[in-house]
Amino acid sequence: MGKIWSVDALAKNGSTDIFGQTTSIAESKLDENIIWVGTDDGLIQMTQDGGKNWTKFDNLPGVPEMSYVHQIVASLHDKKTAYVCFNHHRYGDFKPYLLKTDDNGVTWKSITSDLPIRGSVYSIAEDHVDKNLLFVGTEFGCFFTSNGGGNWIQLKSGLPTIAVRDIEIQRRENDLVLATFGRGFYVLDDYSPLRNIKKEDLQKEAFVSPIKDALMFVPRLPLGLRDKGHMGTSYYSAPNPEMGAVFTYYLKEDVKKLKEIRTEKEKASFEKKEKVYYPTLDSLRMEDTQDDPYLLFTIADASGNVVRHLKAPAKKGMKRMTWDLRYAPSNPVESRYIPKDDQLFGSAPQGHLIVPGFYQVTMSKYQDGVLTTLAGPVSFNAKLLNQGSLPAKSMAANVAFYKKVADLSRELSAVNDLLGKIEQRVKSAEKAILDMPAPSGELLGDLHAAIKELDPVKTKLLGDNTLSSREFETKPTINDRVFGIAYSIWNSTSDIPSTFTNSFAIAEKQYAEIYPLIKQLDTKVNMIESKLNKNKAPYTPGRWPDKN
Repeated sequence: MGKIWSVDALAKNGSTDIFGQTTSIAESKLDENIIWVGTDDGLIQMTQDGGKNWTKFDNLPGVPEMSYVHQIVASLHDKKTAYVCFNHHRYGDFKPYLLKTDDNGVTWKSITSDLPIRGSVYSIAEDHVDKNLLFVGTEFGCFFTSNGGGNWIQLKSGLPTIAVRDIEIQRRENDLVLATFGRGFYVLDDYSPLRNIKKEDLQKEAFVSPIKDALMFVPRLPLGLRDKGHMGTSYYSAPNPEMGAVFTYYLKEDVKKLKEIRTEKEKASFEKKEKVYYPTLDSLRMEDTQDDPYLLFTIADASGNVVRHLKAPAKKGMKRMTWDLRYAPSNPVESRYIPKDDQLFGSAPQGHLIVPGFYQVTMSKYQDGVLTTLAGPVSFNAKLLNQGSLPAKSMAANVAFYKKVADLSRELSAVNDLLGKIEQRVKSAEKAILDMPAPSGELLGDLHAAIKELDPVKTKLLGDNTLSSREFETKPTINDRVFGIAYSIWNSTSDIPSTFTNSFAIAEKQYAEIYPLIKQLDTKVNMIESKLNKNKAPYTPGRWPDKN
């Protein structure tokens, strides 16, 4: 305050900076005698002989005096290289200050480049493979550069706008670990695709990055059920990465619909104070009926056979998706159960596992009925993680059986639905017969005969309701056998028990017997509905009228 105060002055030493405090120490991984030290008064000290002699660096280029040395990192690739983060926010300066030396401090250069002008830098990390790949934590998030600081790109997805105070790299898995202000931790799983990105790549329409080997396994549920099980809301639990092959892809621009294109042009015209032309009715109709565009990822095996299609929004940027190394579910598409986040029981439909081996993915754009290839194919390897107590002798043999079960379950799903609709058509036909202006005796007899044929088919397919309703034991139905097998083996990497193979053989034989019966029943109901039309009966669901 412009004068020297008495030793007895109130709070003379309270809330007062004591300069000279060491804030960061970095030892070179390449030379144990090289040590860098930063302090809170803007000084950097460096020794090349294990601490016997020190060199002081002060008044570094572009860095304000008394800037806090928040972190020093010694390069993993060159013992003469180091990076320093300075922080001057205590003086109301929130600019980023980031320096690099590659000659043991003789010269320094700023690598702040195009980092946002407001956002203090707290931490920096260097990739252990690519010396030009750097990460920095700022007051407003995390940024990376793939060209040594020439330009920076923000990492956004899943990361809030928050101060990133420390960064570590898990080298075996190439995971980026961030510690944020507020005791939070965030992990970017396998950032290795960032090593391959060049500035010119971002000018491409799209690309798919090299894909890491995918480990195939059945995820455990250590708490017995999904998420936190019955542990309660206060129990801390963080989700694991999804199992499967991770595709990292890039799309330069959004695939826009006609309405988006028109409104953007209108906005630009408004800003320039130009005339805005009203669209024609035909143009508006095209906008109203246009389908949403999307990205389609087609996965094929080494022989080129399509294994799976995955759909993603056609939005720009670098994004990720995970394929669970399974075929598509064989369940009917309109009745698939999707559990809510807080719902512990039940599960979404799931296809069976693939055969371990090499696969490839191709990225395409769907727009207005046209599918256009954008990138790929990119190959990757799916490996079985053999952690099971009873590993299968041949996963290929397992998958061959899985496919047979999936094929029959797909047919059964269709037959179950069609049989239910036939039954509903029969019930509706009975009501319509009684309301038609014609004699009903013959049609009622036909309907009665159809019902008598329907009941034994339902029993073989769905079970004997006469017995089960009275709690008597019943024989396994076709549905019981096939869907029970799928439930039991879809999440197993052990050999298929002979119990299941034998039961499946029985189901195949029984299904072959009832399939023609259902087809015949459908034909008979069609004939009844045709007679309803001739007799001018009221409409029944699923019945086509005769054209006059």
